[in-house]
Amino acid sequence: MSPARAEADVSPRAGAGAGSARRSALDGPAEAFLDHLRTGRRLSPHTLDAYARDLADYAAFARGHGLADWSEASATLVDGYLISLLKRGRAGATVARRRSALRGFHAFLAVSRIGAEDPFARLPAARSERRLPHALPVEDIERLLAAPSGERPLALRDRAMLELLYASGLRASECLALRLEDLNVTAGYVTATGKGSRQRLVPVGAQALRWVERFVSTSRPGFVRRSDPGTLFLNRYGRPLSRQSLWSVIKRAAKRAGLRSAVSPHTLRHSFASHLLERGADLRSVQAMLGHADIATTQIYTHLPSSAVRAMYRKFHPRAIGKAS
Repeated sequence: MSPARAEADVSPRAGAGAGSARRSALDGPAEAFLDHLRTGRRLSPHTLDAYARDLADYAAFARGHGLADWSEASATLVDGYLISLLKRGRAGATVARRRSALRGFHAFLAVSRIGAEDPFARLPAARSERRLPHALPVEDIERLLAAPSGERPLALRDRAMLELLYASGLRASECLALRLEDLNVTAGYVTATGKGSRQRLVPVGAQALRWVERFVSTSRPGFVRRSDPGTLFLNRYGRPLSRQSLWSVIKRAAKRAGLRSAVSPHTLRHSFASHLLERGADLRSVQAMLGHADIATTQIYTHLPSSAVRAMYRKFHPRAIGKAS
């Protein structure tokens, strides 16, 4: 089949007879996979919608190549589909996301005995999946954290937030969702709610805890208006801080620190993990703190043996001890 014909067949078509049978044979397993994601992994509706669109597009491509059943899927089919995405002008990040969705789908089919051999078993790992995340040197982190200087309420809030992000490796959404009761200063940890509403306890170093305590006791009351929403980090109007505001805080701090490389909330998360592992922390402990369901996600950093989380954190994190100045 010519590339033009294949591209023309990517969009779903209405029809009857043999065409409908083919659609049912391909779409049924896709719906089963989506049900598995919905009930087993408790993904958000937005993520499920993205998976559904990806699988619908893939199924349309497979039908255009005469596939009647997923047991006929091959590495050549997967490769052809990914190449077709690039020809259609899809961004590299989009292709990488589609590849990840298809890998999970075919693994599900293989385990469920719906499909034949997993075609991804014959494909090399994607280059983007082996790329190491960007992490700042410790000295750049120190400059970044110190950028919000002074005793102004906003400066103390920003310093506390930056310290906490680097000390805990929280995702931006997890940090912004923290409530006052999620912070346990005495025990030295926060309760983070991650993907799929899964909660985990994350150790936090003494320096970050002191900055957060200082913000809560001296600055945060000034942000509260008529009623306290209970969220840890608030804006000047007493409402929970937004993702856009957090990005602005980090960009402003990076500019003041004179950092030339791009810095984001994820940069602090990657730096947290990288600095722990560089100092000898074990991979399983870092996986637990990052909230990765699969250790393969954490293995983009390095490979190390396992030991206790809290003792490891206090021993290796560069800001686990000390005082806020």
